[in-house]
Amino acid sequence: MATARKRVLVVDDEPLVVKSLQALLTLEGDYEVLGFTSCRVALEALRTRPCDVAISDFLMPEMDGVAFLKEVRRLYVEVPLIILTGYADKESAIRAINEVGLYQYLEKPWKNDDFLQIIEGALNQRLQIHRLQEYARELEARVQQLTRELAARRG
Repeated sequence: MATARKRVLVVDDEPLVVKSLQALLTLEGDYEVLGFTSCRVALEALRTRPCDVAISDFLMPEMDGVAFLKEVRRLYVEVPLIILTGYADKESAIRAINEVGLYQYLEKPWKNDDFLQIIEGALNQRLQIHRLQEYARELEARVQQLTRELAARRG
């Protein structure tokens, strides 16, 4: 049985960065990559095409990467968020980890192997969250069933 391709959102105002990450993810894994150079266009696309991981540059002209990722978090709470940053922006990116709940920040230029490991780690984390949510739903359904059975025995 084939697994569904994972959708990765990449937003950077530099088209070369977007193309590089699209090529890397397409060649090295079974990913569908949504690449954008505009945060606003990316947010519009996300309304109809959710992603499994969102990656954004830290410094963007329309809105910074933290503001963009906050919007992604608002739309899709469980999506792991990754921010790309230049070395000079490192401290701001680290602060954003707490502010937005980033999964990871990655410095430019990145190493391809490190980048791919980060993506896989983010996807694995998301999968584990989904499994825990499903387990919690199953437990809740079982508790409700047992509560009804107990009420029926008493009543």
